[in-house]
Amino acid sequence: MGKRRGSSSVNKLFAWVRRQSIKVKIFLAVTAVISSLVALKLLVKDSNHFFVASEAIHVAGIAVLIFKLTTQKNCSGLSLKTQELTAIFTAVRLYCSFLMEGDIHTVLDCATLVFTVWVIYMIRFKLKSTYIAELDNMPLYYLVVPCAILSVLIHPYTQHSYVSRILWAFCVYLESISVLPQLHMMQNAKMIEPFTAHYVFALGIARFLGCAHWILSVYDTAGTYLFLLGSGYFWLPMVLLSEIVQTFILADFCYYYVKSVVNGQLLVSLPPV
Repeated sequence: MGKRRGSSSVNKLFAWVRRQSIKVKIFLAVTAVISSLVALKLLVKDSNHFFVASEAIHVAGIAVLIFKLTTQKNCSGLSLKTQELTAIFTAVRLYCSFLMEGDIHTVLDCATLVFTVWVIYMIRFKLKSTYIAELDNMPLYYLVVPCAILSVLIHPYTQHSYVSRILWAFCVYLESISVLPQLHMMQNAKMIEPFTAHYVFALGIARFLGCAHWILSVYDTAGTYLFLLGSGYFWLPMVLLSEIVQTFILADFCYYYVKSVVNGQLLVSLPPV
C-alpha cells in the first residue's frame, strides 16, 4: 500500500511538471542540478573521486549489455556505431593514459575497451541477424571529422608530444557526442527495451559525475582552474563544455527512463520529435 501511494505521488509530480511552461521546466532543471552539485560537494570532499566513479559506472553499463547479449542472444536496439565510437575514443584515451598518467583511470579504460570490443564482435558476427541496421543510420564521419578538426585547433599545452596532445583532445571531444547514434536509433524505434535503457541511463549518470568534477573544481578554485598556466586558455573551458554537452544530451532520456521506472514499465517510451 505504501509503495503504491509513493508511486502515485511521484506520478502526480511528473504530471505537474509536464503541465508547466518551458521557462518553469528550465528553472526546475537548473534547480535540481544545482541541488545535486551542492549535495555532492557536501558528501564528497575530493572531486577527483567523481571521475573514477564516472568511469566505473560506464564499465558497469557495458557489463549490462554483455549480460543482455549472453542471456538473450539478441542485440536489437543497440547501436553498433555508438559502440564503435566508444572503442575509438577509449583506445585513444588508453594510449594517452599510458603515456601521461598510468593510474586507476588506465585500468578502467582498459576494462571499458575490452568489454566494448567484445560487444562489437557480438553485434557484427554472432548476433548480426538481430541487429537493426536501418535504424542505426547516423554517418560516423559526421561525428569523427569535426572532433578531429577541433582537436587540432584546441588541445592542451603540456610537456607531452604534439601528437599525444591532439589525440587526448580528440578522445575528449568524441566521447562527448559518442552516444548520439544510440539516441538517434532509440528515437527512430520509439520504444527501448530494458537492458539498453539501463545502459544509456548508466552513461547519463557517468556523464553527470564527470561534469560535476569539472564544475566543482572550477568552483573550488574560484574559476582559475579553467585557465591553468600551460594548459592553453581554451582547452579546459572546452573540456568543461564537452562534459556539459554530454550531460544535456542524455538528460532528456534519463527523465523518461526515471518516469518509466516509477510507472513500473519495462519498456521506455520516447515522445515523437
